[in-house]
Amino acid sequence: MICITDMKSFGFILLTAVFFSGVTLAQGREVPQVRKDVPLDSIVLSDPAILADSATNRYYMTGTGGMLWKSKDLKLWDGPYPIAQTDPDSWMGPRPMIWAAEIHAYRGKYYYFATFTNRAVKIDTVEGNVIERRACHVLVSDRPDGPYVPMKDPTYLPADMPTLDGTLWVDRDGKPYMIYCYEWLQNLNGTMEKIELKPDLSGTIGTGEVLFRASDAPWSREKDKAGNDRPNKVTDGPYLFRTKTGRLGMIWTSWVYDVYTQGVAYSESGTLDGPWVQEKEPISPPNFGHGMLFHTLEGKPLMSVHSHRSINGRYRRIPHLFEVDLSGDKLVVGRPYAP
Repeated sequence: MICITDMKSFGFILLTAVFFSGVTLAQGREVPQVRKDVPLDSIVLSDPAILADSATNRYYMTGTGGMLWKSKDLKLWDGPYPIAQTDPDSWMGPRPMIWAAEIHAYRGKYYYFATFTNRAVKIDTVEGNVIERRACHVLVSDRPDGPYVPMKDPTYLPADMPTLDGTLWVDRDGKPYMIYCYEWLQNLNGTMEKIELKPDLSGTIGTGEVLFRASDAPWSREKDKAGNDRPNKVTDGPYLFRTKTGRLGMIWTSWVYDVYTQGVAYSESGTLDGPWVQEKEPISPPNFGHGMLFHTLEGKPLMSVHSHRSINGRYRRIPHLFEVDLSGDKLVVGRPYAP
C-alpha cells in the first residue's frame, strides 16, 4: 500500500508543475499563472472542495496545493489563485505544504479549513516513519476568494499529534466543531475525531474525542507484513451531512488493498456523539475518494471527489462530480454529473 501522506505531497508538487507556464511569487512560494476557462476535467487537483456562494453567484474550488479556482457554471474554471496568507513566524514556517483545503461560509465570514505541514520540524518516528509537524488549522476572510489570514489562536490541535483533513460541522447543540483525522502514521489505527471550536472559530475548546477508528469499517482492507488480511489503518477526508429525514452521516475515505475507496457511516443518535455505524459496502466507484457534498446554485445536490489513477507509475488526481440523492434515509450516489 502506498502511504497516503506521500500521495498528498505528490499532489501538491504535481499541481504546481502542471500549471507552470511562468510564475509569480506569493509569500515566497512559486505559483502558476492564472488560466481562463479551464474545463473541470483538465484540472489536476487532489481533495477538491466546492463552495457554491449565493452572495457572489459563483463557485469556489479549493483542495490540496493551497490554490483557488472560480467558476460561474461548474464547467469552466479560472485559476489557480493563491489565497492563503499564513504567518511565516508561526509553527507552520515560511512555506508550509497545504492539503485538503475547504471554504465554509459561517456567520457572515468565510473560513478556510486546511492541513498545514512544516517539513522542517519532526515530531516523532514510529516504525521507521519520520513524522513531520502537521495539523489542521483555520484561516478567515471577509470574501470567498480571500485572502485568508490567521486568527487568534496559534494552534488548534496538539503539536505532537499529526492531524489532517479538518472540516466544519455545527451539531444539534448549536456549537461548531472541527471533525478531523488523527493520522495512522503515529497511532497505527487512524481515528476520526471531533473538537469543539470557539464561537468565532478562532480556536478550539477542550480536547479531541474519538468518533470511530479506521478498523471499524468492514469494507477497508490491507495486508500486514506477513501477508495476513486485516482492516486498513487509514482515515481520510471526513465530510458530514444530513439526509432529508434528519439522519446524520459522514463520508470518509480509506483503502481496499491498493484501491482508493470511499465509504459512509451514520450516527445512531443523530449527533456527533454517535455511536457511529459503518455501512458494509463502499458508496463510490473504485479509485474515487475524498468527497464532499454541496448544492448547486440552483439547488441540485452533488458530490465532489477526485479520481485516483496511476499513469506510468505516477498518480494523477482529477476532480469529478456525481449526482447524489439525500431524499431518503441514506445517501445514494448516482451517475457522474457533467456540468
